Amino acid sequence: MAAGREHFSSRLGFVLAAAGAAVGLGNIWGFPTQAASNGGGAFLLVYLLMILVVAYPMLVVEMAIGRYGQANPIDSMRKLGESPVSKTIGGGVGFIGLMVPCLVLAFYSIVGGWLIAFMLAAGADLIGLNQVSDWLKGFSVSRNLFGAGLFYLLTILIVQAGVKEGIEKWSTRLMPALFVLFGVLFIYVMTLPGATEGLAHYLIPDFSKVMDSDLILAAMGQGFFSLTIGGCSMLIYGSYLSRKENLPKMALNVTLVDTSVAVIAGLVILPAMFAAMYQGVEIYDANGALLSSSTLVFDVLPTLFEGLGLIGILIALVFFVLMTIAALTSSISMLECPVALLNERKGTSRAKASWLLGGIIATFSAVIVFNFGGLFGLVATVATQYFQPFAALLFCLYGGWIWKRSQKLEELRQGYDDIEQSLFWKIWPLYVKFVCPLLVAAVIWMSLV
Repeated sequence: MAAGREHFSSRLGFVLAAAGAAVGLGNIWGFPTQAASNGGGAFLLVYLLMILVVAYPMLVVEMAIGRYGQANPIDSMRKLGESPVSKTIGGGVGFIGLMVPCLVLAFYSIVGGWLIAFMLAAGADLIGLNQVSDWLKGFSVSRNLFGAGLFYLLTILIVQAGVKEGIEKWSTRLMPALFVLFGVLFIYVMTLPGATEGLAHYLIPDFSKVMDSDLILAAMGQGFFSLTIGGCSMLIYGSYLSRKENLPKMALNVTLVDTSVAVIAGLVILPAMFAAMYQGVEIYDANGALLSSSTLVFDVLPTLFEGLGLIGILIALVFFVLMTIAALTSSISMLECPVALLNERKGTSRAKASWLLGGIIATFSAVIVFNFGGLFGLVATVATQYFQPFAALLFCLYGGWIWKRSQKLEELRQGYDDIEQSLFWKIWPLYVKFVCPLLVAAVIWMSLV
């Protein structure tokens, strides 16, 4: 399967593509929401620790399995086993993992469509098309189908172009743009009344809350989902990584970029929240709890932008361009997982596989749109609270217990000759075998209770 297989052409291309896969609404929407709900700076401190002890070791596992297998998730997992039974079970584990990006993309694309709609609404406001703007901001079946359709179109066009000319090419453009736009927004938001209070809330931890069990579990879950552990994206991108590269180092680079985006998102959104509160926008209830996570992106911040006149419209345009980029860099990795399977198993051309599978998942998204109240929350819950943690646990168990230690060492030696003498190798195999499954089980327990 490795013969003729595409690989990323550069280290930077891989890091930005893999970080882009991890960077998504979980970083820019989910992380600030969790920080705002769980003590600001205290949550940030615990989150950074959880990234180190939970997410990074498992990221190395998924990337290593992908590079070892040189194939789609199902065939990569099959390769870890030696007997027919272990290979069959491994294929089943890969199938469960493959279901995650397909299910997530089905609802994620709808949210991506909302972001595109709000971005276009800001453009319509700039040129005075107020009725068009109202329709784009309003919640309706037609608006949701329109936005999701555009989001799928962009995703499919990038994936069909391939690893180098599609995923890598656009990731190396979109990710730097993401950082630039964040920088512009941060500078502007900090000029608003109330923003410095939000910045202090975010950066100065209340150490009395650091040991709160709810905060620790929330930070662990956010760290886990921040790097899409169990989502197959890192596994499939790992399969496109050259064996000349130091895999633990590359995984660390991806972790640092992804975490930086989450932290920077908090630097922008929490001060913006407090600036909105200064203008009278209600964010917290009487008990100090965040009213709604969706309020941050689709209610609070647009209300803040509207109160700023013309400059507010421009800032809204920049913000929703930024959000769309973040969503898109994740969606292309989700679609790539099933496309790689069809391309490798059936020999279907990448373009045909992209349009066929993108169309099938888009049809499911349309069903969700027409039955939004009953299906959207259900699909999101099943995908993120059940399938993804369970897939991550199975990847961890298979990578730790079924995949031989000698084979793991041989894989990681490629690109890191003296890894056997490193502190990483002295800790990582046992950590993945014993500690990571317990931590993932804790995340699953947190999701269920």
